[in-house]
Amino acid sequence: MTTARAEIEKNAVQCDTGFCFYWWPKLPQLKGWHQDKDQSYHYGINALAPDGSSFANAEAIMYANAVYKQRVPETKSLKMFIADDRKHFLVSDPGVAITEVNEFVTGDGNKFRSFTLFPKSKGNWEEVTYGEEGEYYLTFVMSSRSKESFNKTQDEYRQLIGHYKQNPE
Repeated sequence: MTTARAEIEKNAVQCDTGFCFYWWPKLPQLKGWHQDKDQSYHYGINALAPDGSSFANAEAIMYANAVYKQRVPETKSLKMFIADDRKHFLVSDPGVAITEVNEFVTGDGNKFRSFTLFPKSKGNWEEVTYGEEGEYYLTFVMSSRSKESFNKTQDEYRQLIGHYKQNPE
């Protein structure tokens, strides 16, 4: 595992409408995991899958997203960003249990708030972690098809965020 000096990757890729722009946190390399570039562009996120799997068929995946603050001018703080995201989750799955869990500490000592999202009956077991970097709200997600896989992937998810470092401003 290498610690990365974080930056927001900004990619411009030719697509059906001309050029499509993608922004996401540059993530540290994680042993046993790889970036699924096709799915990263498809979903507009930095999509990670376990080696030997793709983002689409893996039992557990991780991804990160960067939302440019000027694209959400009505959102005035990270706290508001989290609240809006929570509302979105509850609308799409009213039975999901959302629980705030221990903060994650990044490679440079920043504390990111983290929440588990567990299904009432069926659905994905997830952990969503939020932070800020300059002009961006950051979201890190670990999603699993089962509680067992969720538990098995926790260490790697902690490593991913624990080795993440923000760009100095």
